[in-house]
Amino acid sequence: MEYFFRRKRVLKTLISLILAFGTLLMFQKLKLVENNVKENLMKSKYAAGFLDIQSDLFRSALGNNSPPGLGEKFPAERASVSNATQAAWDVNTINCSENVDLKEKEWFQRLEPRFHQFVLHRHCRYFPMLINHPEKCQTGDVHLLMVVKSVIEQHDRREVVRKTWGKERTIDGKIIKTLFLLGTPSAGKDTRNLQKLIDYEDRLYGDILQWDFIDTFFNLTLKEVNFLKWFNIYCSRVKFIFKGDDDVFVNTNNLMDLIDFKTEERKVRNLFVGDTISKAIPIRNRQSKYYIPRELFDKPYPPYVGGGGFVMSGQLAQRLFAASEDLELYPIDDVFLGMCLQRLHLSPEMHAGFRTFGIMKRQVSPMNSDPCFYRNLIVIHKLGPQELLRMWNIVYNKKLICAKKVILSL
Repeated sequence: MEYFFRRKRVLKTLISLILAFGTLLMFQKLKLVENNVKENLMKSKYAAGFLDIQSDLFRSALGNNSPPGLGEKFPAERASVSNATQAAWDVNTINCSENVDLKEKEWFQRLEPRFHQFVLHRHCRYFPMLINHPEKCQTGDVHLLMVVKSVIEQHDRREVVRKTWGKERTIDGKIIKTLFLLGTPSAGKDTRNLQKLIDYEDRLYGDILQWDFIDTFFNLTLKEVNFLKWFNIYCSRVKFIFKGDDDVFVNTNNLMDLIDFKTEERKVRNLFVGDTISKAIPIRNRQSKYYIPRELFDKPYPPYVGGGGFVMSGQLAQRLFAASEDLELYPIDDVFLGMCLQRLHLSPEMHAGFRTFGIMKRQVSPMNSDPCFYRNLIVIHKLGPQELLRMWNIVYNKKLICAKKVILSL
């Protein structure tokens, strides 16, 4: 027995050492990235021919809202953006107590325990921001904002997205910016160290929005409403938004072509395009991730899009924000957006280029890993980080030859 306890203490020590070593490796990796970022920034400054970013020309272009240096915090007075409704994020404290009256309701008592916390706190809609970037849309006329749902632990996915379809750039004079939406780690995780890592990551890239609510499946709807509010305050002039997960492949060129086509057709105001799901009903299988009891919803769902990825206009996003404020939160975020669209008397548009359930629903199909399909589609869900990076490099390799259909007229 003494041997057993001694062995157990040794195992605990080894596990602690492994965790510490892993944290050191992560910091080292981020440090290397930071050095590369700084080096590229310096190169770009020399190439542009201006070393003094405090020049009169730079100040006149940005007014008093010039971006800070790497890692610099934004003072409150610089966070304001001219907006007809609100100038800055106004939620500074968490004031979210249970709606105890619901506990006496018969329908609530029939609910499974996993839904209790969601229902008791459903009135809690907006939360304080731990990381904010009010400057994101102030530098130039942002054409497309890539908004990615992620969680703190998925650093590797964010890294690959930044290297591929989420890379901030300018295409044909059109500016593309990227943001990752995060909550806080769930209970039982190393919250303090994880937060330090995400703070450091954000100092490197400046592309993270984080709110003070726990990242859970039911709280994905909180990301929707908090982002819509944030967008309405800070980025209301952005023309288009792509919103998706951090495990999707996005063919950015095809996405831009779709946006250009809709613009030429003058179909921008109500633009909401994705992999539309129609005539769906709540899933009653208790084993399903998407199970909804009758006490919560007992009607067919409105048309909605698979949350893996969709594109909408900035104009519509502002109206969705207004519509969302009049609706009770729903535990499935994709369906909740469909409810917001329904309130505006709109339906999402189906597009075959959005495959949020894979190219073929059978995962074993070879078509799901054929780069020629990826070259001609817009969004494919889902891929791991290394698979995404590999597919991106293949698809954008000029040596890739895909068969073309040719029709000969006699």
